[in-house]
Amino acid sequence: MNPTTLSLIQLGIVFFGLGFLGRLAGRIGMSPVPLYLLGGLAFGEGGLVNLGGIDGFAHIASEIGVILLLLMLGLEYTAKELVTGLRQSWMAGLVDLVLNMLPGVAVALILGWGPVGALVMAGITYSSSSGIIAKVLGDLGRLGNRETPVVLAILVIEDLAMAAYLPILTAVLAGVSFLGGLTALGISLAVITIVLVGALRYGHMVSNVLDSPDRESFLLKLLGAALLVAGLASALQVSAAVGAFLLGIAISGGTAENATRVLEPLRDLFAAMFFVLFGLNTDPRTIPPVLGVALLLAVVTAMTKIATGWWAAQRQGIAVPGRARAGAALIARGEFSIVIAGLAVASGAVPNELAALATTYVLIMAVSGPIAARYVEPVVRLLQGKKPEPEPEPVF
Repeated sequence: MNPTTLSLIQLGIVFFGLGFLGRLAGRIGMSPVPLYLLGGLAFGEGGLVNLGGIDGFAHIASEIGVILLLLMLGLEYTAKELVTGLRQSWMAGLVDLVLNMLPGVAVALILGWGPVGALVMAGITYSSSSGIIAKVLGDLGRLGNRETPVVLAILVIEDLAMAAYLPILTAVLAGVSFLGGLTALGISLAVITIVLVGALRYGHMVSNVLDSPDRESFLLKLLGAALLVAGLASALQVSAAVGAFLLGIAISGGTAENATRVLEPLRDLFAAMFFVLFGLNTDPRTIPPVLGVALLLAVVTAMTKIATGWWAAQRQGIAVPGRARAGAALIARGEFSIVIAGLAVASGAVPNELAALATTYVLIMAVSGPIAARYVEPVVRLLQGKKPEPEPEPVF
């Protein structure tokens, strides 16, 4: 069969299947993210059917999905709100780093992977998935909750920490000199600072340039700017996600509201491909040998994330249900963890078992995170002896 024809058929199957999974998730009152991940796992390498004809499209679509998720997350807040949140939550970011890097370091040293393996695993267990969490918060209608700025501030701190961590990791894996690593780190921090200052001072100009009364022109400019900024950020060793988020921060007022309405359907489409691709790239046969260690690591780091969110929300005077929601929202791991594992294995500096453990661990956390975020509040209310509030009827 012609490759293009095969790709079209397989993409049609994927999108049609995603529609059914999304409807099923709506009926049972949960985020569709876990179902998207499991669907990808079933139809990837080693699964029931290998849909290899969509690899090229799925890869670029998943990248666009993460960019749009973080762009629209940034649209919810102004640059001033971001800076205020960072000032208030820097201590929570430090607690997050210590609590969630240590388990990865411990596992790597126990398994005999040495200092390089410890550095890799520290990043894998530390960073929550901004893409998954942004999707879950939107699906559950929690973007306006009191604890959400706390969660977002921690995520931004993590993304900024990744902007410092990734150049260091790349230098260590490549055997680059200490000076070369510091140079890459300096470039990353300088770019982030310049963009953030620009968003604070000249955000209104960005909004004016992008705004347009014509819907088509507005959409094209928004999407073009998002991809351009994300690409430039990535080229400068800064996370593309950070670049997209900061662009969203720079867009304000009525322009931000219009951008949210215009981009929402595109975000849902491409974000779904991001989660499917993660499952497609996971071979189920690599899971059983490392499942025990991955489960133990998942339990420990789920508790450390809950502790982080709980403590950070408590410092802001948020009530117990909000603290629990903040902690559960941070559980999911995803894009950064997979990127880190891929870099490490490709360099040959760590054993292949690390990739299997990282993939299994992230899959567990990516599935359990949205489920925990959905059900943590009823559980807390039950433990407090309060009657759970009735769930809203799903809208179709």
